[in-house]
Amino acid sequence: MTTTDSAQTPAKAPAKDPWDLPDVSGHVVGVLGGTGPQGKGLAYRLARSGQKVIIGSRSADRAHAAAQECGHGVEGADNAEAARRSDIVVVAVPWDGHGDTLKALRDELAGKLVVDCVNPLGFDKKGAYAIRPEEGSAAEQAAALLPDSRVTAAFHHLSAVLLQDPEIEQIDTDVMVLGEERADVEIVQALAGRIPGMRGVFAGRLRNAHQVESLVANLISVNRRYKAHAGLRITDV
Repeated sequence: MTTTDSAQTPAKAPAKDPWDLPDVSGHVVGVLGGTGPQGKGLAYRLARSGQKVIIGSRSADRAHAAAQECGHGVEGADNAEAARRSDIVVVAVPWDGHGDTLKALRDELAGKLVVDCVNPLGFDKKGAYAIRPEEGSAAEQAAALLPDSRVTAAFHHLSAVLLQDPEIEQIDTDVMVLGEERADVEIVQALAGRIPGMRGVFAGRLRNAHQVESLVANLISVNRRYKAHAGLRITDV
């Protein structure tokens, strides 16, 4: 009996559901620059959702104070200790200290999943404007400085005011996540989804990070004109 071609060809595996995301509830999240408005707000929201969070700062004392303000079991430490003790490390430092901070923590961040949420922006009389780093974006600078880390980019467009407001139960916004490896991106998407109202959406490779970071300048303009705390929603996905 002759075996047909169709019988010889193995069946294709079904396409992976893009919303089938991993359980990240057991991961420890460190937030470098967690004493600033964005970092502290993100730390608060993640901890409030049940995530174990460590705030990092150049000053351990400042980190401890910020952690106490957040509550929900948040701990404080200097940046190096926060990086060492965490599985996922969010970089929320000011742009002007971004490169120096990451260079100093290269060893502590080796092997870690790093989530860069820094927006390179300048300000003048006309308002906010985007800066293009030599590497192309803050995320690409992070990847260049941290060759032994798994660098992704996310959480750029969140309002620090909303993040830190305890009266707000959920924050209705999408989080664009960029990265080179699908598994890493999905971890960050799942982390975003831990915060009520948020959803993490894959938005491309790190080479596309510049326009995502730059969009914050437009949101600042929106917020100033309309006295708002605008976020983003992506339709039809």
